[in-house]
Amino acid sequence: MKVNIDKRRCEVDDQVIAAATKKLNKLDAFFYDDAVADVKFSELRGIKTAEVTVRSGSMTYRAESKKGDMYAAMDDSVDAIVRQIRKNKTRLERKLKEGAFERSVAADPVPEQDDVVVRRKRFAMKPMSEEEAALKMELLNHNFYMFRNTDADDRVCVVYKREAGGYGVIESE
Repeated sequence: MKVNIDKRRCEVDDQVIAAATKKLNKLDAFFYDDAVADVKFSELRGIKTAEVTVRSGSMTYRAESKKGDMYAAMDDSVDAIVRQIRKNKTRLERKLKEGAFERSVAADPVPEQDDVVVRRKRFAMKPMSEEEAALKMELLNHNFYMFRNTDADDRVCVVYKREAGGYGVIESE
C-alpha cells in the first residue's frame, strides 16, 4: 500500500508519521497492491485531527478523528476504516447467499412512454466480478450497477436488486 501524508496544516513528528505508516500497512491484508492511503493531519485550537482515505480499485473508505493527541486520532481513524471494511464484507456475505445470482433473467415488457431522455451520464467501467459489482451497488445505495464482468470475458453486464429478493445479472452478447 502506498501511503501519502499531508502535514502542511500542522507540525507532525517523524515518530507520528512512522506510527501512521506502520498502522496503515497493517491494512494490506484487506486490499490489493494498488491501494493508496492519503493521510491529512491538521490542528485547530489544540484539537488534533487525522483524516484517512483509502482507495483500492473502485472502493473508497474514509474516516476522520479529532483528539487531543495525533497518535490517538490516527488510531481511531484506522480503526474506523477497519470497521467499515468489515461491515461491508458482512453486508455482502449476508446478501450474496447461494443462488443469489440467476443466469437466466426474463425481461418484463415495458410500456412505451413519450418521455425524452432528461439526463445522460458517462463513466469508466472497471473490470470486476459480480460480487464486487453488487458490493459497489450497495455502497452507492443504487438499485442497479453497470460493470465489465471479469467472470464473463469482460462483457458489459448490469447487476440489479430483485423485488423478490436477491440479485439478478443482465449480460450483453
